[in-house]
Amino acid sequence: MKKLFIGLFIFLIAVLLGLFAHQDTGYVLIGRGYKTMELSLTLFVVLMVFLFFMIYLVFWVLRNSWEVPARLRFWRSQKKGRRARRNSSRGLIELAQGNWASAERALVRGVKGSDMPLLNYLSAARAAQKLDAPDRRDHYLSMAHENRKDASFAVQVTQAELQLAYGQQEQALATLMHLRTIAPKHPHVLFLMSQLYDRMESWGDLKNLLPDLHKQKVLPQEELKRLDKRVHRELLGIAAKQGKADRLRQSWQHVPRDLRHDEELIDDYARHLLRLEMYDMAESLLREAVKRKWNLDFVYLYGLVQSAQPAKQLNYAEAWLKGHEDNNVLLLTLGKICVRNELWGKAESYFEASLGSGPLSETYTELGRLLEKLEQQDRARECFRKGLLLAADERSYTAIHTELDPRSMSSQLQAR
Repeated sequence: MKKLFIGLFIFLIAVLLGLFAHQDTGYVLIGRGYKTMELSLTLFVVLMVFLFFMIYLVFWVLRNSWEVPARLRFWRSQKKGRRARRNSSRGLIELAQGNWASAERALVRGVKGSDMPLLNYLSAARAAQKLDAPDRRDHYLSMAHENRKDASFAVQVTQAELQLAYGQQEQALATLMHLRTIAPKHPHVLFLMSQLYDRMESWGDLKNLLPDLHKQKVLPQEELKRLDKRVHRELLGIAAKQGKADRLRQSWQHVPRDLRHDEELIDDYARHLLRLEMYDMAESLLREAVKRKWNLDFVYLYGLVQSAQPAKQLNYAEAWLKGHEDNNVLLLTLGKICVRNELWGKAESYFEASLGSGPLSETYTELGRLLEKLEQQDRARECFRKGLLLAADERSYTAIHTELDPRSMSSQLQAR
């Protein structure tokens, strides 16, 4: 509508000028030296207007001709950018679909003209790793670093991830140690280090990392608790395998207080103490654990403790009978402790009561040994026979007791 009014206005002006010129054309006299030229005013105006447009056209052509190379470069750049975006997009789609080779080719082609070449290089590095080409992967990472110096940290984090995934543990460790000097509390770096130490079974380093993992909340709380427990279980196992009682004791002291009541950790520690014949410490540990919470594993292990004060050990164990009078595991444990106290008749009574509550092959074996000691060979042989028959089809309550007491047979420490 606006253009229509402007057109009408111009047309009106033209009509008025035409009428004005028709009434009086006027004239224009141009002279130079002895030469003169006369022409009508209307023609002069028309010529001036025409000359103006011709001069304008010449300048327009010259200006646009001057800008042609720049415009051509811009057009080519736009075309290259569109092609780069298409290749980058295709490469990322192929990468997501698991087509590693085609993804790598498209991503590399998409680097030239890309607005984000860093993304192309990092994604191409991931594709190259999937193709088992670590040399090409490292080349792409190097190019990414050269392309964006300010993104060096991100490139190195990606490098550490890929090295870790490829099993290059030493290289990953070197990369992550460098990253920790730059950002000691970076959550993802801490997470990768925890993964690496776990794979390397470097439990001491992982233990030292645990405070930062908790502080930075790198993992959910439950996962951190599981990791805590696993680390300390492994460290206890290492100390026990070395056969060093002092180191085993120190490893337990380093266990956080809230984990010292964990039943699996207590079970591990008690077994290690028994293997190293640290019976008094094992007795105290198991007694306190059973006092806190009734646990048949601990009751059974308590029967393997060869305490320096077997009479006190028997008193403690007999106190557990209240409410557990018919528990075959407890009765078996009491029978073993009575044997160590040389209370033969009492031991026999406990073994027979245990068999009455739920026959176990180990109970038959212990009773057979006691009867042999009492020179009751016929009854002893009968106990051994029944124990062998029962051991053939019963499930073992726990495998650990065979390691702690090689004489004993697999038993099902559970009332039938």
